[in-house]
Order: sequence, then structure tokens, then C-alpha cells
Amino acid sequence: MTSRIALDALGGDNGPGVLIAGAVKAMDRVESRITLVGDEQRLRDIVRQNGVSEDAFDYAHAPVVVDMHIKPREALKMKDSSVAVAVGLVKAGQAGAMISAGATGATAAHALFGLGRLEGIKKPAISTLFPTHLRPVLILDVGATVDCKPENLLQFALMGAMYAHEVMGRENPLVGLLNIGEEDTKGDETTLQAYKLLKESTLNFGGNAEGNDVLSGKFDVIVCDGFVGNIVLKFGSSVVKFLFSEMKRELKRNPIAMLGGLIAKPSLKNLMKRVDKSEMGGAPLLGVNGNCVICHGSSDAKAISNAIIRAEETIKHNPNAAILKLLKQEEQLLHKAEAFEIANV
Repeated sequence: MTSRIALDALGGDNGPGVLIAGAVKAMDRVESRITLVGDEQRLRDIVRQNGVSEDAFDYAHAPVVVDMHIKPREALKMKDSSVAVAVGLVKAGQAGAMISAGATGATAAHALFGLGRLEGIKKPAISTLFPTHLRPVLILDVGATVDCKPENLLQFALMGAMYAHEVMGRENPLVGLLNIGEEDTKGDETTLQAYKLLKESTLNFGGNAEGNDVLSGKFDVIVCDGFVGNIVLKFGSSVVKFLFSEMKRELKRNPIAMLGGLIAKPSLKNLMKRVDKSEMGGAPLLGVNGNCVICHGSSDAKAISNAIIRAEETIKHNPNAAILKLLKQEEQLLHKAEAFEIANV
């Protein structure tokens, strides 16, 4: 039976035209049937404008758009919004995954309350891929849970390791804890306790990861709270834009340098592709009882297309089953972490 992927076709900064263009790009690259969620007649019109038959997609009518600046609590009241309906399709078993480029907080809230938490998981985590010298590194959390406890960081590591193993094909993923130094005495109380828990776990824990380790390729998975992770994510994106902008400006100043730039153009294009956030697609929300992929609000058609491909990979590999198995395996350690937190309230 062909799986289905629900795409919130109203969420995002660029409007449904870009989102549907992404779905059109992906339709021949995935086996899953794509369900477009939004104002049905409007979506059908846009599909036709893309030169594709309306029948190429399924549709789920949702007339309401969640504004990008609306608070998650208010968004939860909007039951007929496109993101709510997309989550509902996953909950009802009518889609194996949902994707949204709408407000991150609203998407995470609907996924968390609509699908529920994965059994044993206290807090969800948004995971995303960063390019490195070797192969992409998975970083989580990058925005779902800002205020973390040591147990949350342990669970993020467990989820990240299983996602890296099941979906990314990493045999024994090396996990790092983002910190201000590599020594086990560095960090605040939360990271110090998280370090001890990770060291006791069955994970392949490689110790603390400093900021200069993020892009080194040393780790397969790097764990941090959502406050730090979101800053790292946005700073990283801005650095890429800054460097390429400055490079172009310098090349224009010097005709000889511009000639060198023309010679190096194929290499520069390959480099740009490696660091292009659109290549990474969306960010899976781990810890919810279903598959949810969150995209940046400014995602272009390529990013949406890649997010659909990633959603299908997640459906096929079912990392949640592996996460549940590992949680059971680490049950004693998780109870220990929980007892520590209760004792220190």
C-alpha cells in the first residue's frame, strides 16, 4: 500500500505557489502519494498552473491559515487550519507523515497535542542536519524545548542516535554534548549532569563537543537545548550568506580575481550546494507519536521537495520503533535521572 505525505500547503512565507512547486518537483522522486492541505479549489488552480493534472495529488480542505506570528496557544484553537488538518491526517492514519513551513511553534504545538508524545519521552526536539568536512551531522534540539533538564538532553541523545542509525545509516553514531569545553568539568549544572548520564548510557558517547566541533565531522549527533541550538542554526545560516556575499563583492572589485572566480566557478557551485540549507530539506520533530517535518518559513521549492523526500525516508525506516526499544533498554538510567531531578526540585 502506498504511503501518503500531508503537506501544509498554506504555511510559510512564500505562499502556496512555492509549496506546490516543491510538491511537483518531488512527485516523481518519491513513491508516496502527496496530499495537499489548504483551500482545495485554490490549490487545484495552482496545480493546474504548474502544468500538472489535478489528479496528481490528493486534497484535504482547510480554509484557515495560521499566521507566522501567532502564539502556539492561540494556534491550537484553530482546528480547521491547514497545519491542524495535516496533523489530523497523520493521527487518523491517513498519512504517514506531515510537513509544514508554517510557524514553528504552532506546528510543534499541533504535532505535540494532536499526536501526543512518544511513550516515555518528556519533551520533543527539532533535529536538523549541518554540513561538515565529512558527512552531515544531526543537531538537536534547535528550537522545540528551550528550557531543558539533564534527562531531556539524555532523551534527545537517544532519539538522535536512533534517527542517525535508522534513517541516516550510521552504524554506531558518535554522540557529542555541545558545551564550552571538552573537559567533563566544563559547563553549567544541566550539562554537567547530562554528561554523567550520557557516559553511563549504552550510546557511543564521545564527550563534549565544542563550537569548533560542529562542522568538523567528528560527531554524528550533537545534543543541546533548544535555546542554544536555535542560535547555532540561525548563526550558521547567516555566516554562509555573509561569506558568499563578501566573496562576490571582492571578486567584483578586482578583474583578475573575477577571472579566477570564473575558473573556480564549478568548484564554488559544488560548495554552495553542500552548504545550501535547501539541500537539507526540513527538520524532523522527534519525540512525538508520528512523523512531522518542520521547514523554515522561507523555504523554496527545492527545500520543500527535499523535505518530502526526507519525510518518505522517515516513514520507511520508522525511527520511532527503534527509539521506543532504546528507551526500554535505558529504563533504569532514565529512572535515575528522573529521581535526581525530583530530589533537586
